[in-house]
Amino acid sequence: MGDLLSASVITVFIASIILQTMPLILASVGETIGEQSGVLNLGIEGVMLVGALAGYAAAVATGSVWLGMLGGIAGGVVANLLLLVLNTWLGLNQIVVGLAVTLIGEGITSVLYLQAFAKSPQSIPPNSWSIPGLSDIPVIGPAVFRQSGVFWVCIAVLVVVAFLLSRTNWGLAVRSAGQKPASLDAAGGSVMRVRAQAVLLNGAFVGLGGAYLSVLATGTFTPFMTNGLGFLAIVITMLSRGKVAWIVLTSLLYGIAVAVKNPLQLIGVSIPADVFQMLPFVVVMITLVLFARSSVVPPALGNPYTRGAR
Repeated sequence: MGDLLSASVITVFIASIILQTMPLILASVGETIGEQSGVLNLGIEGVMLVGALAGYAAAVATGSVWLGMLGGIAGGVVANLLLLVLNTWLGLNQIVVGLAVTLIGEGITSVLYLQAFAKSPQSIPPNSWSIPGLSDIPVIGPAVFRQSGVFWVCIAVLVVVAFLLSRTNWGLAVRSAGQKPASLDAAGGSVMRVRAQAVLLNGAFVGLGGAYLSVLATGTFTPFMTNGLGFLAIVITMLSRGKVAWIVLTSLLYGIAVAVKNPLQLIGVSIPADVFQMLPFVVVMITLVLFARSSVVPPALGNPYTRGAR
């Protein structure tokens, strides 16, 4: 027990939670913005992969973690342009389009990675600064000190988004577009414009989550590396009822379930790898069973809107 409570084990545990949780939080916040406006993005898995590959490529090319994050944001926005055109402007079935985006994202990122990086894999170079002692921890150490600045910027952005959604006219317009779009239209607002903004912000946050996963959490890109994380983000979004604080708390359960293997391995506890792989999904399923009845989705979610239609 003493080894389990040592400073190094606790540090690794906390750092692992952050590394595993942040991509999920960012993707869930992006999905929340979209869903609150009435747009369901089932393509979040594909968009995350596009953001992950774009962020990885930008970080490798420039040697900058920050530019890698910006690359992920750009990749996510570009990937969501398909949703913007087909879902928001043309009013096509959001479920079909979302699943298509997932398949396209998975396929195109795999092909591009194999063409550009598979023959000569490259690791993202570390920043010039480090934290003495902490950065020397095998595997997890480099990721910890690389993510420090980005982590705090992401936290600040999450606070701002939570404020905007709950305390501003823009947040009210977003919620109106998802709950009573006709009322927003009658009040002089533009449902199309609000939903378009939400879709682009959705892509930016989902892409950022993908970049966080490739650039910081793993330091590399591998095809299908999200491993269902995008679909988990959709579940967490629906459980969180549009509240960023609930997104963070629910995502932490997943992060803890994933990160627990690191301290146990450090102290020599031997548990089959399959148990660790299924544990996070079991935790999410239990959470879904316990709280699914209290989840609330916007009434207009998934429904296209035509101005003047009743």
